[in-house]
Amino acid sequence: MTEMLRTVSPVDGSVYVERPLADEGELDRALERARQGQRIWQTTPVEKRCAILGRAIDYLVERGDQLSEEVAWQMGRPIAQAPGEVGGMEERARHMLEIAPEVLADIRPTPKEGFTRFIRREPQGIVAIIAPWNYPFLTSVNAVIPALAAGNAVILKPSHQTPLSAERYAEAFAAAGLPEGVFQPLHLSHPVSEKMMADPRVNFVCFTGSVKGGHTVQKAISNRFAGAGLELGGKDPAYVRADADLQHAVDSLVDGSFFNSGQSCCGIERIYVDAGLYDRFVEAFVEQTRGYRLGSPLDAETTIGPMVRPAAADFVRGQVQDAVNAGARALVDPAEFPADEAGSAYLAPQVLVDVTHDMRVMREETFGPVAAIMKVTSDEEAISLMNDSDFGLTAAVWTSDSEAALRIGDQVETGTFFMNRCDYLDPALAWTGVKDSGRGCTLSRLGYESLTRPKSFHLRTKL
Repeated sequence: MTEMLRTVSPVDGSVYVERPLADEGELDRALERARQGQRIWQTTPVEKRCAILGRAIDYLVERGDQLSEEVAWQMGRPIAQAPGEVGGMEERARHMLEIAPEVLADIRPTPKEGFTRFIRREPQGIVAIIAPWNYPFLTSVNAVIPALAAGNAVILKPSHQTPLSAERYAEAFAAAGLPEGVFQPLHLSHPVSEKMMADPRVNFVCFTGSVKGGHTVQKAISNRFAGAGLELGGKDPAYVRADADLQHAVDSLVDGSFFNSGQSCCGIERIYVDAGLYDRFVEAFVEQTRGYRLGSPLDAETTIGPMVRPAAADFVRGQVQDAVNAGARALVDPAEFPADEAGSAYLAPQVLVDVTHDMRVMREETFGPVAAIMKVTSDEEAISLMNDSDFGLTAAVWTSDSEAALRIGDQVETGTFFMNRCDYLDPALAWTGVKDSGRGCTLSRLGYESLTRPKSFHLRTKL
């Protein structure tokens, strides 16, 4: 009997998508098609590859309204905010395509008489991409487009929560003229996904997900020398210094904490505020939080939608209750948000104070609409607390002193350090993490390095 994928929408609990899961035989055939297609694709000039991929992005952008509605139904983001994912996907894709011809060009050392020498960046071969549900296009594009631009074949395994994203990519690439087999979406169970990663025909794995999932990837490839890029989430901190623009800090951090119902790997979960600003910051932060409207993501007036599933919301409720039981204070009454019902995916945003690092809410990734705020008295205390975490994806400081920001940034253990902004990926900069936030890099020039391998040519032209 064929095993089925069923996507339950957090909007109303209905089954929104049903698809058969591919078995091992279908996986084997897909890998063979990928291997055959990749041999042809890698001989295609990079400029032509980028032109085809650019047309595919055009196709997706033109259908942005459709993609936005599908994302809202599949994972719950308000439809009013969903177009931002399409725009972000386009920005990242365009940048990676723009720099590809230069980045992928042969590297030539200083000329040497009688020799032709250069380093060529060759594609890895087949790249398996395992994408998350929280930003099904915005996260996957970081690997999909550069992997293909570099001459690889791609097999994209989407989350069971957002399966349509991979199918829309496939439609776009087919319309753009991508050769057969070079991109294939596969809906896979966890066991078959592990077999895919372990298959010797797969040369590199790009995974975005949980720390537990990252360990599964490493175990799957442990018997061979395939590489893997792992983005595994965060517990991202922010520090509001005494010289910060208070209103700008509040505006940025409320959005950075609650956008996408807090379901962002680089969303802000811990906020450290200078004692001189603390009371005013907390008051303004709570006031702005109470202005959110929780409801159906299909309603244009909704500013915070349901979490991806009731179990995820219950996990966050449990973290908050544990913190309160340990002495924290919750400053937002869920009763102010009528859609918040115990046991449902609809969860009101929450602000916690009187928290400590002994609490789960300050140590575990929450991945929900909760901001925990602590008072600090110095840069040194803030830096120590920001670093007191198993994660290190992004960190941010609000200050009017750029030299102080650089000094602090040099001491914070993180992949990206922001000043006066947060929760944003600049495609010209490396997207990377430290500690349990993973390893490897996507975006920027450096994002192409793991998707290619260097091959040296050393030709003696004169005897």
